[in-house]
Amino acid sequence: MINKVADSIAQALANIPDQATVMIGGFGTAGIPDELIEGLIASLSDSVVQGLTLVNNNAGNGDSGIAALLKTGRVRKIICSFPRQADSYVFDELYRSGKVELELVPQGNLSERIRAAGAGVGAFFSPTGYGTELAKNADGSLKETREINGRMYVLEHPIHADVALIKAEKGDRWGNLTYRKSARNFGPSMAMAAKRTVASVHEVVELGALDPEVIVTPGIFVTHVVKVPRVATQGGGFKKEA
Repeated sequence: MINKVADSIAQALANIPDQATVMIGGFGTAGIPDELIEGLIASLSDSVVQGLTLVNNNAGNGDSGIAALLKTGRVRKIICSFPRQADSYVFDELYRSGKVELELVPQGNLSERIRAAGAGVGAFFSPTGYGTELAKNADGSLKETREINGRMYVLEHPIHADVALIKAEKGDRWGNLTYRKSARNFGPSMAMAAKRTVASVHEVVELGALDPEVIVTPGIFVTHVVKVPRVATQGGGFKKEA
C-alpha cells in the first residue's frame, strides 16, 4: 500500500546527500516551509553534510528560515533572484567574506529554469539578461546567444535538485497536493525538478477527498508528506498565508 505520509520531519529528511542541491519554496512570506527548514537545520547538526547549494527566491530574512540555514556554514552556494533586502545581513556577511557563492538569476528565468528541469527541457533561449552581466557564466565566459525574429536571446539551462522542500495546504497518502492561494508559488515546479520532494501540509485527507480537478501536484512528484500544525498568533488566531 502506498503511504507517503512520514511519521516525522526527521524521518522525511533523513540521508540528505553531501553537496546536495536543495530547492526551498516560498515567495516573500508566503509558502515558506518553515518547519522543514528547521528540520533540515536540525538534521545537519547531526551529520557531516557540507557544500549545499540552495535554490530559493531570496537569501533569507533576519535570523530565521533561510538565514538560519546559511548560518550553519553548510551552504556553499545560493541561486536566487533577490539576495539583498533590509534584513539580509546574514547573507551579506557570508557573501562579503567569501564564505558563500551567489548565482543571481532574474526571477522569470529562475522560475523557467526550474520548470524546464521538471519538464525535461534541455535548455531554452530567454531575452532576459542579454547584454548584461547576467549573460555571463560563473567563470566569466559569455553564455550562448542567438537572434530569433530580430531579437537577441540568451541560452539558459535547467536547474535540477536533489531535494525540494515545499509547503502545501492538503495532501493524501499518495502524495497528491493542493495549495493555499499564493503559498503555491514555486512549489509545483520545484516538486517536478527534484529527485526527492518533501511537502509539509496542514491537513492529511483520505484518498478521494481531493477533487482530481483541483490537485496541483500529483503524488508521482512527491516522496514524503509531513503534517505540521498551523502557527498560532499572539492575537489568538492563526498565521495566514497571503
